[in-house]
Amino acid sequence: GDSVITVQLSEEDKVEDDVVFYLVFTGSTVQHCTSTRKINPGSLETISPGHDCCETVKVALCASREGHPVLVVAEESFQFVQDEAYDAAQFLATCAGNQQALNFTRFLDRSRPPAADVDFLDEKVALAFRHLKLPAEWNVLGADQSLTENIPRETLMHFAVRLGLLRLTWFLLQQPGGRGALSIHNNEGATPVSLALERGYQKLHQLLTEEGAREPDSWSTLSHTVHSGDYSVKHHRGLGVYLLTAEA
Repeated sequence: GDSVITVQLSEEDKVEDDVVFYLVFTGSTVQHCTSTRKINPGSLETISPGHDCCETVKVALCASREGHPVLVVAEESFQFVQDEAYDAAQFLATCAGNQQALNFTRFLDRSRPPAADVDFLDEKVALAFRHLKLPAEWNVLGADQSLTENIPRETLMHFAVRLGLLRLTWFLLQQPGGRGALSIHNNEGATPVSLALERGYQKLHQLLTEEGAREPDSWSTLSHTVHSGDYSVKHHRGLGVYLLTAEA
């Protein structure tokens, strides 16, 4: 999801300015409809939707004009693939509360990847997390809700803060158990908040401690999503296109 798609129109499809083009992606359980932006008379641009699973879907280019029926201009197949970011998000989601797995992730901290790599990792993994279908009972602290906040343990929030993953931290904060994780000490006595302070992650510390802290600018300026039942509408501000997603 969130990649730029370019559509090249054939000569006979290059029509008047009052024609509006849409792309409709039909998957096994979810359907997406995206508006498009005209680059020139023969090219359109839009954003690929974030899909719920890895599969090949049917995509149709539709043309709409006031007072006329909607026409299907062309059809093609489109493949959603499983990449490393999706694998990483899935791994992290399943190891919430698993101390052995969470302690294993700490080896990443020793290599201290460059800031550009961290930013790329943050963006891709957080985006993949947003597209995962998390179970209704999923919790940042794991499945064992009998554990009290006084028991020292590693959490997903510790992992995200230790690497300075701003977007992933924001995502986890919005999930069940996200706020509760902020006061949990690990075996070294560190909370996610103290980790952010210790490592000099000023924006991250602000995000964790300020009441009503807003979503990281890098995300809010890119897109805005509104959910309503089985539907969601996303506005991609960069291209000025909209994406409607509906569960079948």
